[in-house]
Amino acid sequence: MTTVANRQLRVTAYAPDKLSDTATALRVAGFGAAGGGLALAAWFVLHSISFASFNTSMVTRALATMVSLLLVLMAAACVWGWLRGTKNLLLEAVATLVPAGIVVSSLGIPLATTTLWLDGIQVDQGFRTQFLSRMTETASHADMNYVDLPTFYPMGWFWLGGRMANVLGMAGWEVYQPWALVSLAAAAATLTPIWRKITGSLPVAAAIALVTTAIVLTEVPDEPYAAVVAMFIPAAAIGAYKALSGSWFATICLAIYLGISATFYTLFTAIGALTVVVLALVLCFANGRALTPIKHLVIIGGGSILIALISWGPYLVHLLFGGYETRSTANHFLPYEGTYFPLPFFSLSIIGLLSLIGLIYLVCRINEPEVLSLALAILVCYVWAAASMAITLLGTSLLGFRVEALLILLFATAGVLGIADVRLVGVDYLYPARFGERANNAITAVTLLLVAAGSLFYVQQIPEQNERHIDQAYADTDGNGHRADLRSPDAGRYYADIVAYLSEHGRTPTEAVIYTDEINFMAYNPYYGFNAFTSHYANPLGEFDLRNQELAGWAKLSDDDPDALTAAIDASQWRGPEAFIFRGELGAGTPYKTHIAHDIFPSQPNVRYEALFFNPDAFDNANWDATQIGPFVVVVRK
Repeated sequence: MTTVANRQLRVTAYAPDKLSDTATALRVAGFGAAGGGLALAAWFVLHSISFASFNTSMVTRALATMVSLLLVLMAAACVWGWLRGTKNLLLEAVATLVPAGIVVSSLGIPLATTTLWLDGIQVDQGFRTQFLSRMTETASHADMNYVDLPTFYPMGWFWLGGRMANVLGMAGWEVYQPWALVSLAAAAATLTPIWRKITGSLPVAAAIALVTTAIVLTEVPDEPYAAVVAMFIPAAAIGAYKALSGSWFATICLAIYLGISATFYTLFTAIGALTVVVLALVLCFANGRALTPIKHLVIIGGGSILIALISWGPYLVHLLFGGYETRSTANHFLPYEGTYFPLPFFSLSIIGLLSLIGLIYLVCRINEPEVLSLALAILVCYVWAAASMAITLLGTSLLGFRVEALLILLFATAGVLGIADVRLVGVDYLYPARFGERANNAITAVTLLLVAAGSLFYVQQIPEQNERHIDQAYADTDGNGHRADLRSPDAGRYYADIVAYLSEHGRTPTEAVIYTDEINFMAYNPYYGFNAFTSHYANPLGEFDLRNQELAGWAKLSDDDPDALTAAIDASQWRGPEAFIFRGELGAGTPYKTHIAHDIFPSQPNVRYEALFFNPDAFDNANWDATQIGPFVVVVRK
């Protein structure tokens, strides 16, 4: 069979389930809303039931596995019925919404007794929670930490989460978990109609959606805004070919996706955009320098940039015309995972096997443009990882370790397409032509059973893969001062008393500027900070290093000339702190302690903390009040 004839046979085999542009758009919107709504409803039900905590009991783990089993069985039954000719909206809806259910079963149930998301309030989650708390209090471009500055961190996911918090009447930190579940489930529910549009097959689309959801819940669940973007990278790669070949529907969809993703997570957006550019150049030169790919590339780029500017515009204006002394260290991070090239097809696992099938499929079908698009996306990921390693010579990185999740997604997606290729067309002259209808049905049933069993095997490991992060969500003290595992909370139990004391002095959240090294306090309570906690999450417009120098100068001045400290704070070029939260003991005659952070990349860890000691006498005057609250000394301007 020739390549052209073989390709035509596959197209014909996929054709029965093909969707129109309008039908695809309606299904994406409808099923996305349904997936998010069902996840929110499930979250409310789960949090109305009293479960044992995940880190002290196996109950929620068992329930998660049981529900995942039911969901996989439901998906398998729907696909089997669909393949046998029973095609209706109910089967389509169930198969489409199962990935959204997997989000709830594998993460929602294990987290049912805690109000925190994966990894609790630790390190990066502290910054993310702080940003979500800020976006809950304002719908503007406010920075998570600095007053009167537009955000540098992409605000899309956090802004939407803030609006959900407003609708539900929840605090920003408290909405993190339900919003993460809702956004992941909504995205997962849109995958099937998107892939059905691409492949023309509901069973294939449902399989890719389930595999994609399971992978992101294993690889990047602690960053839901990144996971949502990653889910669509394989579809965007294939959609790019259709767009650059002249499809206006694909062009519009790709522009919207890249624009929105740029407001969610810029790294994955950059890789997706670079894939589109590379593919456009390949198509342009392969077709005698045709202008169609370039024309559609310009439209995709222009449209996506216009959407991205909704989030990035105010920051760029301040950056260009504000006269700030900017320095960004956001890319100053190189963990061990960033020092090698991910090769998932050598992994001894279900995903490893699927990736190996994908690799073989890519090699065998590389002449087909859709497959070539996936291969180019993989190539871009590897080039990005290599460039990230090389650029360390210039004192930074490209966060290349992040591409591992994308590579796994791309290879696994190719693996599903490879299995589907055999199922629908088969190896030339062998299958299905050499078998009768009964044998072919049996082979289909066995294939479906193996896929379902493999899916269950992988899905039920998601809580185990995230066990450390789930345990931390139960071990951390939440914004109400409680631990979900009912053990003694840490110093966070005193945060409410600190807020009350500051409010008595007119220093309320969303208005006052304070300084403390208690990141958890700032994550739960949306005060503005005089400085960020580390330069890596700091807005470059905030001039982190200069503020650090000023804080260190104030600490020294408090010893050298205590009476001059208040005047120095008032003379700051930035709005000075109206309160400090120190560690120390009031009236003990010992200095009050806080910390500032220094970027020490390329060392790993990449942060060094410097202790600053303030003389208590500097606050013992008519300008300040001080009180002891737990281990904290809180000083506030009168």
